[in-house]
Parts: sequence; C-alpha cells; structure tokens
Amino acid sequence: MQKVTIQVPATSANCGPGFDCLGLACTLYNTFTFERIPQGVETDFEGKGSDSLPNGRRNLAAASFYSLWEELRQPPTGIRIKSHVEVPVSRGLGSSSTAVVSGLMAANVLAGSPLSKMELVTRATRIEGHPDNVAPALLGGMTVSILENGRVDSLKVDLAKPLQLIALVPEIRVSTAKARAAIPKEISHKDAVYSSSRAALLVAALLTGHYECLHEALLDKLHTPYRMPLIPGAEEALKAAVDAGAYQAIISGSGSTLLAYAPSDADRDAIGRVLLAPFAKRKTEARVYFLDVDHEGARVLSAQ
Repeated sequence: MQKVTIQVPATSANCGPGFDCLGLACTLYNTFTFERIPQGVETDFEGKGSDSLPNGRRNLAAASFYSLWEELRQPPTGIRIKSHVEVPVSRGLGSSSTAVVSGLMAANVLAGSPLSKMELVTRATRIEGHPDNVAPALLGGMTVSILENGRVDSLKVDLAKPLQLIALVPEIRVSTAKARAAIPKEISHKDAVYSSSRAALLVAALLTGHYECLHEALLDKLHTPYRMPLIPGAEEALKAAVDAGAYQAIISGSGSTLLAYAPSDADRDAIGRVLLAPFAKRKTEARVYFLDVDHEGARVLSAQ
C-alpha cells in the first residue's frame, strides 16, 4: 500500500470541568493524504490558517507519521502529505491533534494496521502531551481518559440523544502555553470538589439524557475563570448564549473558541448571533460554526 487518505474531526477538550480528561469530537474535519515517495518530505496544505503550518519533517503530521513508522521498524521512505484544513488553527478545536492523529493513522494503515485505535491513543498522547483532544479525535463521541505511567485508558461515552453544538471562533489566538500559564499551580480543595462533582454530573447527564443538568454540569473552577480574561468578550457571550436557549456555553480547550451546548430543537441562529455580538462590539472578527457530535472519530477515506 502506497497512499492513504485520513479524515480527522475537530475536538473540544475539557468540556467545562473535565480538565485534561474529557473531550468531544465535532463534525468539522481536516483531511490528510499521505503518499509514499522515494525520499524526502513534501507538504502541501490548503485552507484558512494553513500558511502558518511548518513544512517538511518539522510538520506535526509528518513527525507523527515517522514516530510510528520507525517504531514499527518499517523500511525507510519519503512521504508526500496533502491536507485540506477546515479546523481553525490555534483556536481550541484540536487542530494540532488532527495532525498527530492523521500521521499515526497513516503510518499504521501503510504498515498493515498492526495497532488498534486504542493503542494509537497512547502514542498520540505521548506526542500531544495529554489525551483530552487526541482520544475523541481517534474514537469519536465524548471520551473520558486517564493518564498513568505513560499509558492512557479511554472510554467512549455514547450520548443518549442528539445535541447541538454552536462554536464561536474569534480571530484571537490563545496558545496552549499561554493558557496553561494563566492557571495557578494550586487550587483550593473546595474548587477541586466543585469541578470534579460537575464533571461526574456531566458524564451522567449525557449517558442518561437528562440534558437539563448540563446548565450546572458544564461549569468549572479549575481553568475557566483564569482563561476568561484572555478572550475579551467571552464572559458576556457565554451568558448571552444561555439566555438565548443553550443549556450552557464554555471555553473550548484552551480557547479562544467558545462552544454552546444546545437542545436539538434550539434556535441555533439566535444563539450564534448572541455569541457574535460581544466580539462585533469590540470589532473582533469571528465566525460561527453549527456542529453536531462526531461519533466515529478518525476514519480512512481511501487506501491504495
């Protein structure tokens, strides 16, 4: 086999209180085609923000491909990577995870698929650093993950009923490093209990269909209060989304994307408008995406 095309969904990490352990796959995708060539690394990316991605072996998709290809002791090869980018770059929707996952999936398929998706989650986490984006990108749905001694255990949560996701993506870059630096090294026991109890309630609500509990279950004190100032307009927008009919709205990953969880029959246009308004007032460009939960995760579109 010489060529494979992989499609990987965007992901929203943390899901409010599930810092570094919960993640959700969304119906927005990056598509990568990997083709073996005699030597070298060739990259060709198209789509918004793709011009900021590094080329050659420094590219995350290429580096991830070779990390597994060499682990599997495959023969030396060059690689040509073509990608269509739909997931906004550096906005808290897992764009880097799509690159990591695509590279690992491609290497695995071209090597004869010796590893399962679950085995790829651990390898993706070694590259990404934490499993909350890569696990749902590979497995789909919502995932609950733990990391212990370099090994990841992930469970996929099958949602009891449909859920609308309305994402507001402002033209504000919040690097993961900056977002993590904003979080204090220690928090109070009271705040830890606040968030851990809501993370448990969130998973229970999604499993049982009691989505009315999401209003409280998506609240958080581990990272959200500290990252909110990095996204001017976010606090106002999140509150407005709830007033417009969303169960609740959160910062997606480390930001700057905001994500509203809404009933399947909610007026998504109204929620989108109120999410946009605080940023329009500040003359910050932003875009709204209407999404659903992706239940499959990364998939092979074609293999030759």
